[in-house]
Amino acid sequence: MKLDAVVPFGRSLAEYTEMFSLTATDLSQRILGVGDGPASFNVEASQQGATVVSVDPIYCFSGAEILQRFDEVVDNIIGQVKDTADDYVWQYHKSPEDLRQNRERAIQRFLADYEQGKQGDRYRVGELPTLDFPDRFFGLALCSHLLFLYSDHLDYAFHRRAVLEMLRVSREVRVFPLLTLMLERSPHLDSLLIELRHLGYQAEIVRVAYQFQKGGNEMLVIRS
Repeated sequence: MKLDAVVPFGRSLAEYTEMFSLTATDLSQRILGVGDGPASFNVEASQQGATVVSVDPIYCFSGAEILQRFDEVVDNIIGQVKDTADDYVWQYHKSPEDLRQNRERAIQRFLADYEQGKQGDRYRVGELPTLDFPDRFFGLALCSHLLFLYSDHLDYAFHRRAVLEMLRVSREVRVFPLLTLMLERSPHLDSLLIELRHLGYQAEIVRVAYQFQKGGNEMLVIRS
């Protein structure tokens, strides 16, 4: 993995709660966060008594390296957001600068917990479509801003393998968002829904409270 190809933006527990409609019951389960990156979700949820394991290939790097990469890309990313501000809903994040501050807070909380979390096995190096966990080890798996968002880079076969692998290790899977980077519904979504239902899974699209990309207020929920 090359760190210079990564945009290490992380999200908070409050964002995860809205993106995935998390309840107290959800947070009482053992949770897997797939592709969490430098999110503060893990540390914040853990401090509230939740059991969360985050998996991401970026965890092979040191905290200093992850922060350096964040500092290298944040100006450019926020600049792009400012240039296309009409593509976004300024509700959770009030402005591009507020977005930047929220991302900075998330990565700082993550970094403060990173070494301790790695020692406690809460941050594990790994990536889809193969996860190093036993069957049904988790009650809930969450995949934020990876599947569907990068549909131009990850083909249907990858999405299928990734979702089935998360279903192997967890009783329920939630994926957000369902739009691509171009604000279009992922071309993989409908075919995957049909195939999952054919395989006997309960798969549905559920509206959520969180919306940053315009039209991006839905998650995919799959239960076995």
